[in-house]
Amino acid sequence: MSKFSRWIPAFIIMTIIFLFSSRPATSLPDYGFWDTLVKKGGHVTGYGLLSLAYWYAMGFDGKKSWLAWLLVVLYAFTDEYHQSFTPGRHPSLVDVLLFDGGGGASALAATYWFRKISGRKPVKN
Repeated sequence: MSKFSRWIPAFIIMTIIFLFSSRPATSLPDYGFWDTLVKKGGHVTGYGLLSLAYWYAMGFDGKKSWLAWLLVVLYAFTDEYHQSFTPGRHPSLVDVLLFDGGGGASALAATYWFRKISGRKPVKN
């Protein structure tokens, strides 16, 4: 597999995140009592998957997991900035650091731990 093709999952997830954050607030569903949980859970899940896609592109190299997390946080900052131009939406530093960065860190830590206990080696590029 080429080095470029390993980045395709990350580009797909970034596009999906971009499309979700492009929706005006008036077009977003309201989940009532569960609204905050569902929407913040979406942040954690989306950016968790993005961190794994970045790390996959880097061959699951344990020494590069921090770089995958950093890319997640940088993308989250740019996405929140983009969201500031979407009607009814606003940027949130809490979303970037707690939900997006936290989701990325949690997914990376869980995957690192799983790969370590299962004896999996880094993927060769």
